[in-house]
Amino acid sequence: MEQYHEQRQTRATPLRQTTQRTNRDVYEDDLYDDSWSPRMPTSTRRYRSDVQYEMGRTSTDIQAYSPRERITQPERKTVQPQRRTADVPVVPASRRRPTNTVDVTAQRPAPTKARPQDKGRPHWLVYVGIATFVMVIGWILTNSFMSWWQVTQDDLHYGRPRTYQTDVAVGHNDSLSHPSHFIALNLSGHIEIIEFPGGDATKAKIYIGPVLIGSDKDLAPVTLTFTDVNGDGKPDMIINVQGGHIVFINDNGQFRPAHPGEKILL
Repeated sequence: MEQYHEQRQTRATPLRQTTQRTNRDVYEDDLYDDSWSPRMPTSTRRYRSDVQYEMGRTSTDIQAYSPRERITQPERKTVQPQRRTADVPVVPASRRRPTNTVDVTAQRPAPTKARPQDKGRPHWLVYVGIATFVMVIGWILTNSFMSWWQVTQDDLHYGRPRTYQTDVAVGHNDSLSHPSHFIALNLSGHIEIIEFPGGDATKAKIYIGPVLIGSDKDLAPVTLTFTDVNGDGKPDMIINVQGGHIVFINDNGQFRPAHPGEKILL
């Protein structure tokens, strides 16, 4: 019987010792928790990270996150609790729990805001339309300037009404020393040619040319050229107006319009 009690006591001793060590560990853990701030719940949007190093430096980063922007708060120093060493044994470094740091989750990037210059930026087709409009206006202005310049040059050379004069020996009582004088007129769109054979105004002849139509018909200049177009050896008269050519055949001391089907080589 005594042997049984001794065995029971022997078996109970390690259990009490184990219980005492366990309680001491729990006490030390509670003391450790009192010295260090507990981990804050992860459901909050404010995160705090207090890390204490062995050299006594404290780094505190407090950040506030909102869906629209991130606001950085200034550092806030925390007061380190005084460790009670009089009645509480110091926990060895080997038995300390690893320092818990606040797990900072990956923050979503703030939504990009439209740049102020992009809010009223027009579509690229607007620029294409403006460029096309400028080109059309430039083309119209260029044509207007060219037309004005051409009319100005014609006014200087042919006057108003448009008049052209030349001296040519065509075989109508004339010679190289006394050629015939020709005057081509544009009288309000009616073309008229006046011939002074040999320079004699008493024998003047008038030839009626075509009638011009269209706007500014009275400003079209008329010129004359003389060349043999039917091969008879006599110079024929060609009226040049608005890019066209009207042929008058030199026949029997005067000029006549060319007949249809008549062989003409311009």
